[in-house]
Amino acid sequence: MLDVTVIEDPEAAAVSLDPIRARLLAELAGAPASAAMLAGRVGLPRQKVNYHLKALERHGLVELAGERRKGNVTERLMRATAASYVISPAALPAVQPDPDRFRDQLSARWLLALGARLVRDVGMLISGAAKARKRLATYALDGEVRFASAADRAAFIQELTAGVSALIRKYDAPDAEAGRDHRIVVAVHPTVKDAPRPAAGDGIPPAADGATRSAVEGVTRSAVEGETRSAVEGETRRAAEDETRPAAEGASRPADKDGTRSAVEDQSALGS
Repeated sequence: MLDVTVIEDPEAAAVSLDPIRARLLAELAGAPASAAMLAGRVGLPRQKVNYHLKALERHGLVELAGERRKGNVTERLMRATAASYVISPAALPAVQPDPDRFRDQLSARWLLALGARLVRDVGMLISGAAKARKRLATYALDGEVRFASAADRAAFIQELTAGVSALIRKYDAPDAEAGRDHRIVVAVHPTVKDAPRPAAGDGIPPAADGATRSAVEGVTRSAVEGETRSAVEGETRRAAEDETRPAAEGASRPADKDGTRSAVEDQSALGS
C-alpha cells in the first residue's frame, strides 16, 4: 500500500468524494476487509457495500488483497491502494489554478496556485515513473521558525532570497544539452494554530503557536519524460541576472512592471 497517491481522473475523484465510499476507503486503509465485515462497521447491507466496493475498485482506489472461504462462500478481502489520497487539480482541468495567469509573490492566492500546480505536476511525474518502472528523484524540506517581529521575518526572507539567488547563479546551466530542468518552489506562510504538530523524534521540533512555516520543495521535473521546462517560482531567472529586489523593500510596494513582487508575505496580511 502506498502512503499517499494522487487522484487525477475526474470520475475517480467523484467516486472518492462520496461520503459512504470515503468511509469505506478509510476502513480499508487500516486493514483488508470483506463486504460482510464492512457492512457491520458502516451500517449498510452487504449487497450495498459490494456495490460501492466495485465502484472503488473500478477506479483503482481499492484492490484485492486476498480471498477466504466462509462456509460455501468465497469472500473477497479488499484493501485501499493508498493510506491517503490527494485530488489533483488535473481532475478539474477547465478550472484548475494557473500560476502563470498572474504573478504576485505577496499573494497568498498565488501561493495556493503554486501549491496546486505542485500537486498536479508531482502526481503526473509519479504516475509516469510508475508506468516506466523508474525511480523519481525529488527533494523537499519542511520546517518551522518563530519570528520575534515582522522585521525579523522580512530580514529572513531577504536572506533566503539572496541565498537561493546565489545557488541559482552557481548551478543554473541553461545551455547544458545533457542537463535536466527542475522546478523549485520556496514558500513561507504562518502556521495554522490548530494544525497537528510533528511527532516527537521526527527531527523537527514543534514550534509555538503563530510560528511561521518555511518550506523549500525542489521537484525533479523530468525524471521520466525529459521534456519539461525550466522554472523557478518565488525566485525567477531575474535572480540570476541580479535583478531581484530585497524582500523587505517589496513588502509595502505594488507589483513591479513584470508582475513580480518581493518574496516576503505581506506584513499586514500576516497579522503583524
